[in-house]
Amino acid sequence: MAFQFDGLDHVQLAAPEGCEEAARRFFGGLLGWPEIPKPEPLRARGGVWFQCGAHQVHIGVQKDFVPAAKAHPAFHVRGLMQLRDRLLERETPVIDDDARTEEGVARFYVRDPFGNRLEFMELAR
Repeated sequence: MAFQFDGLDHVQLAAPEGCEEAARRFFGGLLGWPEIPKPEPLRARGGVWFQCGAHQVHIGVQKDFVPAAKAHPAFHVRGLMQLRDRLLERETPVIDDDARTEEGVARFYVRDPFGNRLEFMELAR
């Protein structure tokens, strides 16, 4: 083929209008992801962007918002259980899942403030 894929640039999660402060508290405050500035031509659309490791997560405003209940991004984490403890200490419900334990994958799910499903996972080393 004359083309190839290099990988993922960003994931966009939808959220309702007025989501920015809740997104900053959750993704920036709770998860510790640095906020990155949106390009000027996109700022009027609302939403907020974050850096997650080598990738970006964009929270975009959707007028007729419905949370993604099944579809989800999965984030690799070093220190998964420490993240789990932090979430629980801050009263963020965690949905444990051991379906991939035999493969050496520990994981759990949470819902962002808008109801979107997020997976956090760590590979056994």
